[in-house]
Amino acid sequence: MAKCFSFTASRDRCFRYSFSRTGLKSTTITLHDGATVIHLWIPKTPKPNKHNLLLIHGFGANAMWQYNDFISPLVSRFNVYIPDLLFFGESHTTRPERTEHFQAECLTEAMEVVGIVGKMHVMGLSYGGFVGYSMAAKFPEKVEKVVIACSGVCVEESDMEKGLLTVKSIDDATSILLAQTPEKLRELMRVAFYKPPVNAPSCFLSDFIDVMNTEYVQERRELIEALYKGRKLSNLSKITQPTLIIWGEHDQIFPLELGQRLKGHLGENAELVILKNAGHAINAEKPKELYKNMKSFFTVPVA
Repeated sequence: MAKCFSFTASRDRCFRYSFSRTGLKSTTITLHDGATVIHLWIPKTPKPNKHNLLLIHGFGANAMWQYNDFISPLVSRFNVYIPDLLFFGESHTTRPERTEHFQAECLTEAMEVVGIVGKMHVMGLSYGGFVGYSMAAKFPEKVEKVVIACSGVCVEESDMEKGLLTVKSIDDATSILLAQTPEKLRELMRVAFYKPPVNAPSCFLSDFIDVMNTEYVQERRELIEALYKGRKLSNLSKITQPTLIIWGEHDQIFPLELGQRLKGHLGENAELVILKNAGHAINAEKPKELYKNMKSFFTVPVA
């Protein structure tokens, strides 16, 4: 019998409705290269008295799924912009670049196209933290403050061999992050959550994979490969913006040691906040605490 109902697609429509109700609208733009399309949520009516805030998602579902739990209070305080990164949601390119630096360049241009002038705050979750960090390093004149959440910006390729990470190779990482079977998706949940969901029906997991994990699989694999290949801390720029680092105490994807390493790399310019009883998916497990820390950090004026 053909499948007539998709729980994942239905929930995606609910998130879309939720975003629209908060005062955001969906828009798609083509960058000047003519080969790159960026989808993003932008304010229907930006307020000149509010700071601009860019929220960058990580691997997994599209941006709506990762920020829905606290989008409403953020929109009440900031002009919020939420893009889909390339090869997620409705964003894509025919260009061959796969680095976080290319993602950062595309987002920076997209923000210019939608009319952002002056500086903005940037928050990056997991893979989005790599992109946000790159934006702050490459375009310091455009970024005022940065939040890096559970993002192994300081990871080195050798950390896999040393046993710091749960995965032992890039192939291991892609098989979990780009789960193509219910068993692999359960494995992802086990390492992403401090208290992972139990007894998730295989039919729901298969439905999620069908809707969210079957497009751009090869391109996403290349994003992961570009992230790790040859990566060394000695090559990482030091951003100068005030930076808040937020980490789950029991993160198994990017262990807390990487958050402490990033704090050491940035020195007094950064603050590290550790969320107790949380894993990697702090946006899902600790949304209130994550929002509280973001709000406090972004609303304090820069000295």
